[in-house]
Amino acid sequence: MRINCPYCGTRDHAEFAYGGDASLKRPDLADQDMERWYDYVYLRDNPRGPHQEFWHHIYGCRQVLVVERDTLTHEISSVKPAREMIEPADRRRQEP
Repeated sequence: MRINCPYCGTRDHAEFAYGGDASLKRPDLADQDMERWYDYVYLRDNPRGPHQEFWHHIYGCRQVLVVERDTLTHEISSVKPAREMIEPADRRRQEP
């Protein structure tokens, strides 16, 4: 499988580390509901077909990417920097 990194170009997937499901929405940090956090941290579906995943380019630019990949065929339909996927509320938390 080859991943087209937006910064480094097309590279073998061996340069990347799988980072998990990118379709999950993290609960708000102030959320005290332990069941919601348990579901977010430990429970995963095993999707069949198109799926968004985090991939970390560990032997390249070291950026975290969101890759949309078909889990049956490994065909990749899009690759975006994860920072473009951050919601406005999360961006405010990162600003000093």
